[in-house]
Amino acid sequence: MTVRRSTFGRPLIAIAMVTASTVFAIAQKSPTPSRVRGTIEAVDGDTLSVKSRSGEDVKLHLTADAKIVGLIKISLSEIKVGSFIGTTTVPGPDGMPKAVEVHVFPEAMRGTGEGSRPYDLKPNSTMTNATVTESVVGNDGHTLLVKYKDGEKKVEVPQDTPVVTYVPGDKSDLKAGASIIAFVKPLDDGTFESNRISVGRDGLTPPM
Repeated sequence: MTVRRSTFGRPLIAIAMVTASTVFAIAQKSPTPSRVRGTIEAVDGDTLSVKSRSGEDVKLHLTADAKIVGLIKISLSEIKVGSFIGTTTVPGPDGMPKAVEVHVFPEAMRGTGEGSRPYDLKPNSTMTNATVTESVVGNDGHTLLVKYKDGEKKVEVPQDTPVVTYVPGDKSDLKAGASIIAFVKPLDDGTFESNRISVGRDGLTPPM
């Protein structure tokens, strides 16, 4: 007796393989950035040409109401009990969050982004915006207890941690050679729109 092998299932198998490979490709696609960190290479009106820290050439279009703020370096000792800060942390060897950077908000910006959430600066990093309720000074830095609306956290801040604060800025700060971090929205042509940019003053690279 001759056994006929059905070919009906072959197209379905091929379709399934193509679908699976497409889904895999989508899953592997890099996520759309919500922030661009880099150095301004050129300014043309409201368009910035930026070389990102990872080497890509990026076009940023400023919105009409774009907010520009400057960043300046300050000392660790300027973080006081009652300061409202933001800090990027990574898990330390003992599990305690270790600060990669700290930015101190001026009083007018108190409450900005309050809370703790995953962050994209480094692997396993977290951004916490909170009020300092306790500061213990040690030989190698400070240990801060910070509280936010949903909880609290102890943060180790080594002595060499970059500490910055915000100062008023404007479009004149956006010039070739300045380092920035911009909050962005992708546009259909592959460029980005930004309504908020922090720019380092006096050669400072925004550490967050």
